[in-house]
Amino acid sequence: MDFAGASGMVAFAAVLAFNQVVVKVTNDGLAPVFGAGLRSVLALAVLMLWCVVTGRRITGLRRTFWPGIMLGLLFSVEFIFLFNALDMTTVSRASILFYSMPIWLAIVAHVALPGERLSQRRVLGLVLAMAGVVWALADPDSRGAGDLRGDALALLGALSWGGIALTVRLTKVSDLPAESQLFWQLGVSAVVLSAVAPLFGDLWRAPELIHWVGMGYQVVLVASLGFLYWLRLMSIYPASDIASFSFLSPVLAVGFGWAVFGEPVGPGFLGALALVAVGIVLINKRRKRPVPVEAG
Repeated sequence: MDFAGASGMVAFAAVLAFNQVVVKVTNDGLAPVFGAGLRSVLALAVLMLWCVVTGRRITGLRRTFWPGIMLGLLFSVEFIFLFNALDMTTVSRASILFYSMPIWLAIVAHVALPGERLSQRRVLGLVLAMAGVVWALADPDSRGAGDLRGDALALLGALSWGGIALTVRLTKVSDLPAESQLFWQLGVSAVVLSAVAPLFGDLWRAPELIHWVGMGYQVVLVASLGFLYWLRLMSIYPASDIASFSFLSPVLAVGFGWAVFGEPVGPGFLGALALVAVGIVLINKRRKRPVPVEAG
């Protein structure tokens, strides 16, 4: 990968990582599930505007109705878990657990997907990454600042993200253009999250300007145009090169959590993070198709 591609991937990983901070801040003004639903509604509007301006079309929805609904439901559940996790626990802990998704996907893919057998290198990656996750969660300083309920929700969010990846790989959704895949995720979640948000308590938490700025960041830089930018990189550079950058988001998220919120990140936690990062790189090594990235 050339310098432009590498710079683009680092920038995109940083945008995703900082989004964990932005979600936590935005949760102070907008209830987590309500905020996730509002993000989907606004991002869907941006997507439709994008299609009008560029002349692209949302196609293939009828023939992918049921897998598309499944994709959107998994997306909805993923962000119910993640947004509530970031409301309870630290960015550092939530990010390590959420970005552990390649671990669980690799295990399931070994059984469910042809050509995704676990090689010795990938088994080593799994062992290192899982050991790193356990070590990070056991770190006494980090454990004292976190919340086990939030940690559990972040892990459930990772499993839901893995479900999205499997749905794309195993159904006709994989044949859809990027805009149509994104439409299923945003369209279904806009309805589902908005409908269930009142079940999680008050919708408003005295929002101020910073919370609306955070919502704008999520809508434009992550959930709509950010996803399309990722797909643009995918069309230019080899998938294996793209996948090799996947370790950056949890690493950068931990750094942002420390810088913005003063979250405890001692030598033990950094050692655990290094194991997770190395493990993810080994899991993705020479993967023909990288883990799909949704509007996260």
